Amino acid sequence: MEEIYDLELNRVIREIKKQKASSVLVQLPEGLKPKALEIVDEIESQSNAKCFIWIDSCYGACDIPELKMIKVDLLVQFGHSDFL
Repeated sequence: MEEIYDLELNRVIREIKKQKASSVLVQLPEGLKPKALEIVDEIESQSNAKCFIWIDSCYGACDIPELKMIKVDLLVQFGHSDFL
């Protein structure tokens, strides 16, 4: 996938494998949502995880989805600044 941002998908895939996550929720800011299917396809093709796309808002690292109602092993949130 050609991109103008470094999404560090290799790092994401390594973490999915490390956590042995079988289900992953991908949360993207508005500017990256048009690339959501490409991002998910890349992750799924390189791991055994099934990805779901959070289509609601994402206003930053503090805007975490209500995960009690969503059963996923890992949340991957993309943003504009490093947050570990």
